[in-house]
Amino acid sequence: MAAPGRTAAVAVEVVSDPTVMSGEPVVRGTRILAVTILSYLRSECSAEQIFRDYPSLPVDGIDAVVRWAETTYGPEWKSADVPAPQH
Repeated sequence: MAAPGRTAAVAVEVVSDPTVMSGEPVVRGTRILAVTILSYLRSECSAEQIFRDYPSLPVDGIDAVVRWAETTYGPEWKSADVPAPQH
């Protein structure tokens, strides 16, 4: 789901770091919560809309969130119960 005209230098992943967003899973190198992008995807928003709202999201950030969601919630991640961030 890469944005048109963007290229990836390195693979992006979702990470948890206690010093970033209180340890909530974020897209590496950003403060963008994985559950935020997951909410967009569950709402059937297009990649274009996500990149418009989050221009600092790396080109493969959406794919990283999908991989994270599949690992965290399983293949039914679009309908799985997703806890709200703890902020």
